[in-house]
Amino acid sequence: MLVAHCIMAQMPKLLDKSCIEEFLNSFDNVLTDCDGVLWRGDDIIGRSNEALSLIRSLGKKILYITNNSTKTREEYAKKCESMNFVADKEDIMSSAYATAFYLNQQQFNKKVYILGASGIALELDEVGIAHTEVGPEHQIVDPLVIDRVMKLEPGVGAVVVGFDSHLSFPKIVRATSHLKDPDCLFIATNRDEWFPNTNTDLLIPSAGCMVSCVEVVVQRPPLVIGKPSKNMFSILSEKHPLQASRTLMIGDRFNTDILFGKNCNLKTMLVLTGVTKMEDLEEYASSLDEEKHNLLPDYYLPSLDDIINLLKDFSS
Repeated sequence: MLVAHCIMAQMPKLLDKSCIEEFLNSFDNVLTDCDGVLWRGDDIIGRSNEALSLIRSLGKKILYITNNSTKTREEYAKKCESMNFVADKEDIMSSAYATAFYLNQQQFNKKVYILGASGIALELDEVGIAHTEVGPEHQIVDPLVIDRVMKLEPGVGAVVVGFDSHLSFPKIVRATSHLKDPDCLFIATNRDEWFPNTNTDLLIPSAGCMVSCVEVVVQRPPLVIGKPSKNMFSILSEKHPLQASRTLMIGDRFNTDILFGKNCNLKTMLVLTGVTKMEDLEEYASSLDEEKHNLLPDYYLPSLDDIINLLKDFSS
């Protein structure tokens, strides 16, 4: 009889006074997620801006890395400024910008069909890549007559799927029809399942469900640009001199932020103000599932706010 030998993982370290010096000495650069770590929608989470300022005052470089593709880097920089985060557009890496950067790097010279928001369109404009319009499309009641009223745009060589609040049957038809051509690139900005939002009882789907709608039909996986893919770190490293072993990733999701850190050999810290909660952390640590163990961070904090007192004590 075969017996499976499973080892229960230990809980990650709670960042406290006993390990704050070791923690600070382990990195020079910080990559921080935004939604669920720094803010929820238009609401700042506690004093996360003050926390980042204190980390920066200790000589650490701060970069913002988000899977949200609905805004440009300029728009994110303005949002940061409005919430007293120190950032310009060069400090921000979004999945929309990374997608445009990747296509430009590949010398892509066809048209992009966008199933997504204006952030993608505007970032493609910045690098001179042609694309279809974004926004709502007229609904077609009878799908069996769609071929009589819909014509595909010529010259499309890539389909980019991100979050699209105007997701519709005609858009899925267009995206999947373009992808019938095996040479047409299928790119996903990210695969996040839902947006962190504790101010409502509603569960807000994110880009992952839009990507799945297309993937199920075309039966081939997309190239994912955002976290947890290494693509985001590769692009970021072309713009900033980052040593992976001296870089910390702060996030609120196991399967994007922490897995991204693991994939790129970064230090990782989880905060519990977004998607992942304390019960999730405890469940993953006590599970016999090795895949869950591999998603555990090096450190965790209930909130980024909690680092403020630790840093003040350390700096004094």
